[in-house]
Amino acid sequence: MPIASSTATSGRLLSLLSLLQARRDWPGEQLAHRLGVSERTVRRDVDRLRELGYPVQAVRGPDGGYRLEAGSELPPLLFDDEQAIALAVALRIAIVTGAGIEDSAARALATVRQVLPSRLRRRVDALAVTAVESAGRGIGPQVDTDVLVALSTAVRSGEELRFDYRSPGPSDDAGPQPARRVQPHHLVVRQGRWYVVGWSPDRGDWRIYRADRMTLRVPNGPRFAPREVPGGDVATFLSARFKGSVVKGAEGADEWPCRGEVILELPAARVAPFAGDGLVEELGPTRTRLVTGSWSWAAMAATLARFDTEIEVIGPPDLRHAFAELSRRAGRSAGLPHRRSC
Repeated sequence: MPIASSTATSGRLLSLLSLLQARRDWPGEQLAHRLGVSERTVRRDVDRLRELGYPVQAVRGPDGGYRLEAGSELPPLLFDDEQAIALAVALRIAIVTGAGIEDSAARALATVRQVLPSRLRRRVDALAVTAVESAGRGIGPQVDTDVLVALSTAVRSGEELRFDYRSPGPSDDAGPQPARRVQPHHLVVRQGRWYVVGWSPDRGDWRIYRADRMTLRVPNGPRFAPREVPGGDVATFLSARFKGSVVKGAEGADEWPCRGEVILELPAARVAPFAGDGLVEELGPTRTRLVTGSWSWAAMAATLARFDTEIEVIGPPDLRHAFAELSRRAGRSAGLPHRRSC
C-alpha cells in the first residue's frame, strides 16, 4: 500500500506541474477538480513542488490559486511527448545556426536523449537532421554568444549601438577609426549568418550589418524611438535588399531591380525546379514562358543561359543587349574573331 500511495502521489505531482506550466494562473478549486482531489491535497502537493525547487506562488484574490514563477535555480523540467521531440529537433538545428552554441547544444541534446523513454528516443533518432549548406557557401561564420545576447538586449532596450566594423575587403586606413553608430531594430539569422537591421543616424538610412564583423564598444549610446522598417516587415525588407532593390515603402517592397521575359525550348516541368521565384507558364510540350528577375541584366542573361536551350527574348531590350554582350564575351573567351555589330 505505501508503494501504491507513493506512486499515486508522484503521478499527481507530475500532473499538477504540467497544469501549472500550461497556464499562468490556476484557481485552487479548478486544480482540485482537474486532479480529482481536495483543495487541501492540492496545497500539500504545492508544498512538495516547492521543496523540489519549483517556485510556485500563491495568487491572492476571491478565488485564490497558484502560479509557477521563474526561479533563481533550474529545477527539473517536465515535457509532454510532442514537446520533448520538438526540443530534440530544435537542439539538432541549433548545432548549425552559427550562434557559437554548437558544443552546448550537442551536450544538451545528449542529455535530453538519455532521459527519453525508448518510444520517444526511437522517434527522435528517426528525425536525424543533416545540415547542408547552400550551393557556393561554406560553413557560416561563428558569432560569440555574448555578442548575440548584447545585440538582442540593445534591440529590446532600444539603445543605440557603438561598434567597430570589419569590411570584407582590405582597408586602406590602418589607423583607429571612429565608432560607427546604429539604432538596432532587429537581430535576424539568414542562411547561417546573423545580421543587425537598424537605422543609421549618420547616414539617415537603414543599414544591415553582419554580426560576426561587429566589435561592440561599451557603453551603448542613448535610447531611441523605434521606426518601422520599409515595407513594414523585416523579412520583406531583407529579401529586397539582398535582391538589390531600393525599398521606399510598402508598394513594390520586394522586387528585383531587373525583370525580363523569355520563351525557352524546354518543357515546363524541366524549367520550374530552377525558376526560383519566377513565373512559369506552359506554352506547349516543349515551350515554356518564363518571367524572372535578377539584380542585373548581365546576371539574368547568364542565369538563363544555364538552361542550355534556345532562348527567345520577349523583353525588355536591356535583356537583349545583355545577351549580345554575353555572346561577345563568350566569343572572346573562345578565341573567335570579333565582329562589329551593324
